[in-house]
Amino acid sequence: MAEIGVHPRSLPGLPEEHAAIPAWNSEDWYFEDFKVGDRIRSVRRTISEGESMLFNSLVMDHHPYVSDERFAAEEGVFGKRLVAGAMVFSYGLGLVATNCLNSFSYGYDRLRFIKPVFIGDTIYTIRENLSKVVHNETMGKLRVSYSVFKGEGEQVLYAEHLLTALYREPSAFREEVELLRKAKADA
Repeated sequence: MAEIGVHPRSLPGLPEEHAAIPAWNSEDWYFEDFKVGDRIRSVRRTISEGESMLFNSLVMDHHPYVSDERFAAEEGVFGKRLVAGAMVFSYGLGLVATNCLNSFSYGYDRLRFIKPVFIGDTIYTIRENLSKVVHNETMGKLRVSYSVFKGEGEQVLYAEHLLTALYREPSAFREEVELLRKAKADA
């Protein structure tokens, strides 16, 4: 597995001795570096009321289950306020996001909110590389899963992220790209 946080990449205007220091969480991985089955786990993170309400305000989600304490306690199914699913999704992905400079988001599949998350819950995420295929002449396509857990390992969310990553050596994939192009033309 390519190691996280060990790839120096210069930025304009940095002194040379600073540019030689690896920047945390700015990976220089290419398609070839992603290994199917590799997993990483995040640190844990507790979701506070203030940030939950700020998120609700930013995205205009003022459903009573997420913003009305009295409604949630007296009439809600869960007896207390929920954290918005979009926030759990965003935090879950952010907890294991690697700022790989050679990959690009392509979309998401199979997003499921499995269990409720409440204000004050602590979450963490496990990310796993599921698959990789040739996509075009410059990049391949990856499928990565995000499993978000709360407390002592209760899964609350699952999603798959599709992303593309540049080839380090595009010529190594030329034959597969041609076969893919031919298959699409014949279809």
